[in-house]
Amino acid sequence: MGIIHAVLLGIIQGLTEFLPVSSSGHLVLFQKLFDISEPTLLFDTMLHVGTLAAVVVVLWKDIWAILRKLNQPLTLYLIIATIPTVIAALLFRKPLERAFETGRFLGPAFLVTSALLIGAELLARRGAVKGAAAVGWLDALVIGVMQAVAIIPGVSRSGATLSGALSRRLDRDFAARFSFLLSIPAILGAVVFQLKDLAKGDAPEAGVTAAGGIGAAAMLAGTISAAIVGFFAVRLMLKIVREKSLWGFAIYTGVLGLLVLLDQFALKLVF
Repeated sequence: MGIIHAVLLGIIQGLTEFLPVSSSGHLVLFQKLFDISEPTLLFDTMLHVGTLAAVVVVLWKDIWAILRKLNQPLTLYLIIATIPTVIAALLFRKPLERAFETGRFLGPAFLVTSALLIGAELLARRGAVKGAAAVGWLDALVIGVMQAVAIIPGVSRSGATLSGALSRRLDRDFAARFSFLLSIPAILGAVVFQLKDLAKGDAPEAGVTAAGGIGAAAMLAGTISAAIVGFFAVRLMLKIVREKSLWGFAIYTGVLGLLVLLDQFALKLVF
């Protein structure tokens, strides 16, 4: 993999990690388009580090407020919302890795993302909006279950968590911030799992290093591009969720899902 491909994948990761369109789904799709077949475990880990840095920089005030006072409801809600994802990742890790490699469920998963976004916008219109002070453990659990569903490649993590929050009629600003705060343990968990595999030498193919032959310059370029684009993507999404709707993303993922299905079952150009 050259620097140009690494930068492009970094941009895709940084943008789609926080926009509700699925970063894992887009990485699978673009790796198929570029015919990138090298094992890239270390590279994928570094892209996640880049996006983790981005969200920490944007939300550093929220993070500092939590660290200064760990004994508060928001800390508990973040823990509750993280638990379903941890359980799902431990139970279904191997099938999910195969799904990521093959992209077999990519089309239906994009359509699920579209349906979640549409449902969230429709449900958010009913009843009064709940502010941060009115959030409860059930709200956090619903959001957490939605995030667990999003471990399927093609189902957007940010889209699923935002859908869960809006369906519970949470204030849109708090919903966005909670979703992105929740991404920190999710991304950190993915990095830890990947580092564990690197330490064990579990490369996707026998006899090939986890770096997959990717040079240090390309890896650094991909990480930096993921961090920079991720920074602007988080800021953009906070503004969009507060002031606009998710309908545009729903249309995009719906059309993309149909195109992927068309290719998988008829055209055979990519899959």
